[in-house]
Amino acid sequence: MNANVVKLLKEQLWYLGTYSDEPNAVPVAFKDVTDDGKLVVGDVFLDTTLSNIKANGKIAVSACNGENMEGYQIKGTAEYVTEGHVVDTFKKLVSDMFNGAVTAKGALIITPKQVIVTTPGADNKKVL
Repeated sequence: MNANVVKLLKEQLWYLGTYSDEPNAVPVAFKDVTDDGKLVVGDVFLDTTLSNIKANGKIAVSACNGENMEGYQIKGTAEYVTEGHVVDTFKKLVSDMFNGAVTAKGALIITPKQVIVTTPGADNKKVL
């Protein structure tokens, strides 16, 4: 992923898309991009998402800047973890935000396989 994609992902809300018997799309705010280019998402309410990932391991992430319409879709695979540094980080972040009423249960680690431009214009649908 290039610097523009990483910058947009760090600044904007993401939408996760998964499927199996039940297609599912959800916005997520507890997320980050790691130094090695993986996407991480804190699991607070991802029940259907996790069920779909168990079925086939596939996921799509879409993010867009609403002001200038710059956007990207990342297709890849996801694994779920319930312990480790990334989970501890999300647990603290979520717990602090909701004053202990809610916490993260785990985290998705997403390995990007393809990055596609969704920005309107000549580069739309271009694979980076």
